[in-house]
Amino acid sequence: MRIAVGGIHTECSTYSPVLMTVEDFRVLRDADLLGADYFSFLHADGIKHVPLLHARAVPGGPVSRDAYEIFKAEFLARLQAVLPIDGLYLAMHGAINVEGMDDAEGDWISAARAVVGPDCPVAASYDLHGNVSERIIDQIDIFAAYRTAPHIDVRETMVRAWSMLVETLRTGRRPGVAWAKVPVLLPGECTSTEDEPAKSIYCELPGFDARPGILDANLMIGYVWADEPRATACAVVTGVDKAGALKAAKEIALRYWNARQSFGFGQQTGPLEEMLQIGAAANTAPVILADSGDNPTGGGVGDRADVLRALLAHNWQGALIAGITDRPAVEACFAAGEGGPIALRIGGSLDPASVPADVTATVLHLDDPGTPAERQAVVRVGGIEIVLAARRRPYHNIADFRRLGLDPNTVRLLVVKSGYLSPELAPIANPNLMALTDGVVNQDIANLASNRRTRPVFPFDRDFAFTPQARISARWLMGPKG
Repeated sequence: MRIAVGGIHTECSTYSPVLMTVEDFRVLRDADLLGADYFSFLHADGIKHVPLLHARAVPGGPVSRDAYEIFKAEFLARLQAVLPIDGLYLAMHGAINVEGMDDAEGDWISAARAVVGPDCPVAASYDLHGNVSERIIDQIDIFAAYRTAPHIDVRETMVRAWSMLVETLRTGRRPGVAWAKVPVLLPGECTSTEDEPAKSIYCELPGFDARPGILDANLMIGYVWADEPRATACAVVTGVDKAGALKAAKEIALRYWNARQSFGFGQQTGPLEEMLQIGAAANTAPVILADSGDNPTGGGVGDRADVLRALLAHNWQGALIAGITDRPAVEACFAAGEGGPIALRIGGSLDPASVPADVTATVLHLDDPGTPAERQAVVRVGGIEIVLAARRRPYHNIADFRRLGLDPNTVRLLVVKSGYLSPELAPIANPNLMALTDGVVNQDIANLASNRRTRPVFPFDRDFAFTPQARISARWLMGPKG
């Protein structure tokens, strides 16, 4: 039996003015796809995996229509070329926004379904911050989403979706999908599965899996920084029993709805100046400060210098900022070379709303992986060290710092563009602070421009009633009675 594998994976803030292009994506094809770490589980007796195309990018602004159409056309051509297949596994994110298109995943999956035909089972894995639509649900047979935020179960989730597909092919018993929308849109920073009430809700999901006729139960938080009609939370259940799947979807949806008022930030959070005062008074280290409004892994641009300017105004000593996206500044550092002083304008290279900082810096370290787009520079301005990156990227892993000769454990204050901290940084934070900063993924959710969302939805609206209504996919509805 043959399973084709591919997909497209990123999330996009519609508030960002910076379009993503083909160059922003890491594209895997052929043996590179099957050999990638996050696809290395694709081994099963009697199954041949056929790699198509998988395009993945750090979250950002909307994807340009040209870039999306290029990836989609290649994916469909590759899919057509490998027919016939017995199954299709799509590794998706769920929160792509393409310019001029409301539901890119719905478009992608529908196009794939048109190629493979109605009899081929299709499985999809998603980020829990994806936005699901009826169009998506009606084209798939199997669905699994992350159950952790921060995401430490990416591989496990992919295995769940793929394993259900393999079992479907081996047994011939076709599952289906039920879902129930929930009019709630909260940011990931308020719904971390390490904090209540999300922790308890997600811990309950395996119990649903154990019910007769249920294969996989999911709660989708959705992606709040996409001002589009499909943006919503929802419960999605894969099963082989229609009535059981509908019941489970309604229960999960109601559980989330009833908890909506109880979500909040897990770490100490407040305005930037307040967080800096707390950090200055701390006798412990490293204090880690998350610049939440400019978080690249949430869709932020990554080029804001707000925290840098505030630290300079306070003459802060012993701080490390990792990092600020600014390719012109990186190129200027490479032109100057290590050791020399240089006048730099840091920040504001991508987003016109970003206010730069004009400084005189010393170039401490240059990192050149081989292409200008991947270059990094470390500079010092007074008592502050700053990591500059030519490409938008996060600094969430210890290896990111070690590569540059830096040790986050030894600094007084570490500033990262993040919301909740990554699994590697959270354990060393002493304390963990989150600044409510400006940016295209800012945490002032209720006051985000909301021109195209389906209303009412909490917290944009608060005074409305809701009773979950679950439905099964069109494919399952038309199939044999479950």
